[in-house]
Amino acid sequence: MLGMGTLAKKVFGTPNDRKVKATRKIIQQINDLEPEFEKLSDEGLKEKTEALAMRAMEGESLDALLPEAFANCREAAKRALGLRAFDTQLMGGVFLHQGNISEMKTGEGKTLVATFPAYLNALTGKGVHVVTVNDYLAKRDAEWMSKVFGALGLTTGVIYPQQPAAEKKAAYGCDVTYATNNELGFDYLRDNMKSELTEMFQRGHNFAIVDEVDSILIDEARTPLIISGPAQDRSDLYTAIDKLIPELTDDHFTLDEKQRQVTFTDDGNEFLEQQLHARGLLPEDQSLYDPESTTVVHHVNQALRAHKMFQRDKDYIVRNGEVVLIDEFTGRMMAGRRMSEGLHQAIEAKEGVDIQPENVTLAQVTFQNYFRLYDKLSGMTGTAATEAEEFQEIYGLGVVEVPTNRPIARIDDDDAVYRTAQEKFAAIVETIKEAHAKGQPTLVGTTSIEKSEFLSDMLTKAGVPHNVLNARQHEQEAQIVADAGKLGAVTIATNMAGRGTDIKLGGNVEFKIMEAIAANPEADPEEIREKIEKAHDEDEQKVKDAGGLFVLATERHESRRIDNQLRGRSGRQGDPGRSSFFLSLEDDLMRIFGSERLDKVLSSLGMKDGEAIVHPWVNKSLERAQAKVEGRNFDMRKNVLKFDDVMNEQRKIIFKQRMEIMEAKDLSEIVADMRSQVIDDLVATYIPPKTYAEQWDGEGLYAAVIENLNIDVPVIEWVAEEGVDDEVIAERLDDEADKAMAAKATAFGPENMRSIEKQVLLQTIDSKWREHLLTLEHLRSVVGFRGYAQRDPLNEYKTEAFQLFQSMLDSLREEVTKTLGRVRPLTEEEQRQQMAMIQAQLQKEGMLPQAAAETAEGAAPQGDAPAAPAAPAPDQQTAEAPGAAVEGFDENDPTTWGNPTRNSPCPCGSGKKFKHCHGAMV
Repeated sequence: MLGMGTLAKKVFGTPNDRKVKATRKIIQQINDLEPEFEKLSDEGLKEKTEALAMRAMEGESLDALLPEAFANCREAAKRALGLRAFDTQLMGGVFLHQGNISEMKTGEGKTLVATFPAYLNALTGKGVHVVTVNDYLAKRDAEWMSKVFGALGLTTGVIYPQQPAAEKKAAYGCDVTYATNNELGFDYLRDNMKSELTEMFQRGHNFAIVDEVDSILIDEARTPLIISGPAQDRSDLYTAIDKLIPELTDDHFTLDEKQRQVTFTDDGNEFLEQQLHARGLLPEDQSLYDPESTTVVHHVNQALRAHKMFQRDKDYIVRNGEVVLIDEFTGRMMAGRRMSEGLHQAIEAKEGVDIQPENVTLAQVTFQNYFRLYDKLSGMTGTAATEAEEFQEIYGLGVVEVPTNRPIARIDDDDAVYRTAQEKFAAIVETIKEAHAKGQPTLVGTTSIEKSEFLSDMLTKAGVPHNVLNARQHEQEAQIVADAGKLGAVTIATNMAGRGTDIKLGGNVEFKIMEAIAANPEADPEEIREKIEKAHDEDEQKVKDAGGLFVLATERHESRRIDNQLRGRSGRQGDPGRSSFFLSLEDDLMRIFGSERLDKVLSSLGMKDGEAIVHPWVNKSLERAQAKVEGRNFDMRKNVLKFDDVMNEQRKIIFKQRMEIMEAKDLSEIVADMRSQVIDDLVATYIPPKTYAEQWDGEGLYAAVIENLNIDVPVIEWVAEEGVDDEVIAERLDDEADKAMAAKATAFGPENMRSIEKQVLLQTIDSKWREHLLTLEHLRSVVGFRGYAQRDPLNEYKTEAFQLFQSMLDSLREEVTKTLGRVRPLTEEEQRQQMAMIQAQLQKEGMLPQAAAETAEGAAPQGDAPAAPAAPAPDQQTAEAPGAAVEGFDENDPTTWGNPTRNSPCPCGSGKKFKHCHGAMV
């Protein structure tokens, strides 16, 4: 008998069915327009783009333009790629445009789907970002789809690491830009560390389409992106502490695999204290519980985690003397990624490789907060439904399951559970041998490099030829995946390595053709293509007859989504296929979550060695265990985000302030306001309100005025005057400070003074923000213990973070006022001395070039410091006013130009900066 919920769904349809049904009318409109667009010439398609863009500029909604835009894009793709989009692909495109996640099965052509909403939204001229999981896919998709966008008259760019600045800026300026999530996030942070608007790359955050959205917005969202600089070298401390860990016994610590935590017991702490005293790492009169021991305790805890929680060839590999992390979801190496708070250094000490110095955070952002910057966000993947709640709650994204173009013909077996890992692997090898013997290609999913290599050894002994795809074979990834559908192929893949490349039955035709042409460049490419396509058709049919791609998973992942992704590699576009999961009670998931019950069941059934239990209720109980883990991981990510949201609000304020400073032509008012506030604070400190004159500290105020404003005024006499109050003194100080700054502006020249103010403001903001980030990190690490005192750690963090932000802004005002108070132009004698020192140093190093202009450029350690002719004296900014042409100046002979820096006036006397005049020609 049907349940009430099932009955209601049969009558009314599911919410997903209703969304799909609602798009049918739009798809029909696009299809009705097809004959009209088929008649357009190639030039006509581009003219149509111009007409649609004009209508968008005039205020017509993108929804109204959608049918024509999609029809135009479909026609362009048909001509440029020979691909005519299916109705289901158009449907996926509609949902993306509406700001949803389109869940589309593997092989449904998501790369082409993205072109439709990207084209429609690019008509506004604000740019569209298409986000992929790795650089290979970003370049591949950009190159492939640029043919479609080019046919429509739009420009396409691609962002990749270590890209030349001019090329990157041009790529961000394109209508559609392909990039990885990492590069986008890092460029956002880098942009907000620049000092000139012209140096910024990104031009806003209009619309992003995130491919493999679950991988980027959920799996990778746990770790923030951090730009950091080196801190002091502590490698000796890491090495010394690392030697302690092997001496620990099991009584000294407790390991909780469920929570992924490891902690010292009381016995462990006592043992550690003795050892640390004995090795001189902790003073004799100091205990582990003293506040002064915080750093040592922190490093000991990280060393314990490195040894007990992180395994070589599972969590990281050692390559060329470096510890390289492995992505637990994709099995890919994450070159350049390092764990923070000394954990990476602790692993380096454990492995005996060179210990890189710890880093100080200069800027950071989580993917959650980066992608929430976009006015509109959408995504696509084969598996999102299991995380629908998280997508909705964190990003406001709905998940819509798009029907497949053809019905799925894959057979999904129930899980087979064995008692031991040994029995399981023996059964796996036998199953692979059977499939290989009949020519059925097999894709084997493993959860770690170690297990993939263990299975590879077993297959080698059994005489089964195979390929292994894991972090070690990262470079050949696309090739190995492309071959995974060949007749009789056996491919072992770590987790979801190879995502983004289709596995086609019979192998990938284009790869085969490219290989054949490369091997025989003299032959006719058309003949090669014809011959290979014919052979491929025969191979494809043989593979289909053998049952299609067989996906064999060697254990369940703690996330159902990862299992579904692996399963979804088979049965693309209505192809036949099969999927099976082989499990044992010794698997991590089974061991940690509920294997005892299963063990009892298996014992009561009296199962023999090598036998498996196969039953739908086993699948159900496993799914429940996975859902529990997913729920816990979601709560952890939500908690990380709540803390990051506090910092994010402050980040937005600081970045907005920086932008306003860079955009401003004249900052003298802001600087004057800051100075006035500092004066008010000084007066309030030394002449407290509502106090008697006898309680005022005139000498203290006089010293503070010299220290903070660098002006010598008779403050002590003012304080002694009859009838004077705090307001009068503050007004007098304001006037004197304003006069001093006005005199400086005259000495420097107004333009130079404005430039100095801008640079001082930006440099001080950046320096204070870096210090603030470090303070917040420390606050995060201690605030968790407030829970033991029945106080909410998050509320405590919010309150204290706000107070820290307030005090940062106060110290920012003081620092800017103090620095500008000390700025003065160099005297001619000082300029001569500094130039002589620089030239002597360069000659000594053999670096004095012919063109003196290059000499000064290389010499000024402040780089583009405002109007600085040479390295500044301690705690002084330097500048010089524009003057007449340098005596004897000859524009054809750089040796007559003197020694101008990039930002100083050009020696030709034009009044322009050197870098914008003759410096641009050098």
